[in-house]
Amino acid sequence: MSGRDAILARIRAATGGAKGEAEERLAARPRGPRPARAAEDPLERFAAEARAAGSTVAGPVPPEEVPAAIAEWLVNENLPARLAASPDPALDRYPWSSRPLLTLERRRAEPEDRVALTPCFAGVAETGTLAMLSGPERPVTLNFLPEAHIALVNARDLVGAYEDMWARMRAAGGTPRAVNLITGPSRSADIGQELRMGAHGPRRLHIVLVDDGPPEASDAC
Repeated sequence: MSGRDAILARIRAATGGAKGEAEERLAARPRGPRPARAAEDPLERFAAEARAAGSTVAGPVPPEEVPAAIAEWLVNENLPARLAASPDPALDRYPWSSRPLLTLERRRAEPEDRVALTPCFAGVAETGTLAMLSGPERPVTLNFLPEAHIALVNARDLVGAYEDMWARMRAAGGTPRAVNLITGPSRSADIGQELRMGAHGPRRLHIVLVDDGPPEASDAC
């Protein structure tokens, strides 16, 4: 008998459960209570919570306007137009040639990079949090190394609660090696109780919400 089987047998003996009941419950992954804010409009709640956490938020904008929205923010923040960008094919859909001064280098981040650009797996509305999944085409260094991080979040990928995000991730085909949950720019008050931005990651987090319009019938769940 394996260790897992032994533990499940002890649980059944203690609770009087029938054989297979514990396995069925584990497979079903029952959800606990969800916060009331998770039932609100995900777009409005996400934007409000993200701003409250110190992020800046643009949009929603259609895909063809994403390069312009990024260029405008870089100019306003006096940041360079050279971006360390994720190799993720999710970025290929945007018309980067419409802004020829934007330079996207599709690679992992290096210490000298000032701005990173990444797509996002999901946005969690209840806290304005980004869910970033690691992988060969999604280097984790882009999320933490540059001083500014630009994240593209499709409005269709906003979910109400963390439980919804985990369920969506499992439905997408498994768990990556790392899941980074990012709420606002990096900050710390551990040193002398003084708030310091960029203590463990980007000093600025800019979120561009992308709107593809209402889902088509084939996209409906």
